[in-house]
Amino acid sequence: MRSVPRLAEVDGPAVDRRWITLAFVALAQLMIALDATIVSIALPSAQRALGASDAERQWVITAYTLAFAGLLLVGGRIADSIGRKRTFVIGLAGFALASAIGGSAASFLVLLAARAAQGAFAALLAPTALSLLAVTFTQPRDRARAFAVYGAIAGSGAA
Repeated sequence: MRSVPRLAEVDGPAVDRRWITLAFVALAQLMIALDATIVSIALPSAQRALGASDAERQWVITAYTLAFAGLLLVGGRIADSIGRKRTFVIGLAGFALASAIGGSAASFLVLLAARAAQGAFAALLAPTALSLLAVTFTQPRDRARAFAVYGAIAGSGAA
């Protein structure tokens, strides 16, 4: 006999945890897609505040892209080695920390390092997100819905 009811039992009808997983995975993908493009909006004011040149400004964008693209396969391999959930949590926490450091950077080099770290942690998140969805949603109908939601959110972040 259990003395503590499950959360789903307390709040009413049981909540399918798979859809909660989808929400976290989709939001993480939204952050990755937004972060790759939205920095262009804040970059001119950051350039002025940090006294960076136009060439240095371009490196802020390139650092993220290089780290992300260069480490994407490594991110998938790490997820295979230490586990999808652990890799996802590490990627999410690291991405958030790198974002906070980048947002409060007082020098160009700190901003550049934070952007590279964001790309590296995004490279952990992206392959792990897809693999989590693939193993969480095993029924074809639910899997199709999950990937449709994921695709819509990822696409809206890139737009």
